[in-house]
Amino acid sequence: MHSIIHAIGAVFQPIFTLFGWLMAFFYGIVPNYALAITLLTIVIMGALTPFTVKSTKSMQSMARLQPEIKKLQAKYKGAENRAQLNEEMMKLYREEGANPVGGCLPLLLQAPFLFILYQVIKGLSNQVLAHGMLVSQPRYIPGTSKMYHDLLVSHGKIDVFGMDMSLKLFSHHATTVAAIPFFAIVLFAVGLQYFQMAQLNRRSMKSGQEMSSQQKMTQRFMPILFAYFYMVIPAAVVLYMVVSSVIRIITQDVMFRTGVVTTGKPAERELPAVQDDKTSTSKPGVQPRAKNKRKRKDR
Repeated sequence: MHSIIHAIGAVFQPIFTLFGWLMAFFYGIVPNYALAITLLTIVIMGALTPFTVKSTKSMQSMARLQPEIKKLQAKYKGAENRAQLNEEMMKLYREEGANPVGGCLPLLLQAPFLFILYQVIKGLSNQVLAHGMLVSQPRYIPGTSKMYHDLLVSHGKIDVFGMDMSLKLFSHHATTVAAIPFFAIVLFAVGLQYFQMAQLNRRSMKSGQEMSSQQKMTQRFMPILFAYFYMVIPAAVVLYMVVSSVIRIITQDVMFRTGVVTTGKPAERELPAVQDDKTSTSKPGVQPRAKNKRKRKDR
């Protein structure tokens, strides 16, 4: 197991070093850990913004398609029509450019960045035993950087206005008062998650759109899952999530205001008749598809 972890670390080592160099570079410009993390987050979110746009478009498309999806589900009831239902739904998704799992894309893309940033933050406060004493030995950042020197002086403490950002919510804190900022940043991060989802919901409700059951389930449980996650990661990584959420909220607001994402309803589609497995005729009790009125007039 140890050899596997070492192999994974060796693969990611250049990436850790790159992110550490960027953070040290920003810290050299503005010697504040919070600002350095914020600037690094802006760079990362700049790279992820196209995926955020694509994901938002997909979520809105899925919301617009809910009436049509319900029609298809009502039309093709029963296990015998499952294949045809799936076929028609996939056809609907292709026509409208929707992706049922597109809304999860930003979360999936965030995962590797969280892992990388977690390791870099952990490396900043790295300590080794030397001559019977623990001494600071930061990893992943240039040894000649100002950040490296300051971490040596502070013994690995990532100090932001008296708050050690390398600590977690339930780490050992000197006093109860010292733990309050850690509770505050976690609550703020969770609140931003709910605000972002409420922002999308309000726009959907204004246009008369409905959320899918999958979207409702995601909105209900994802903030709870992230709340636990925020409790077990360093405050510096929680800060990254706070800044990234703010950027995502602003990005989505600009997208709606500029018309990049629309909230209109999809065009009415004519549903095909339910086909029997053995014959091409409609099943008893199912109304056949209406013929084109123009053709009847031509006759």
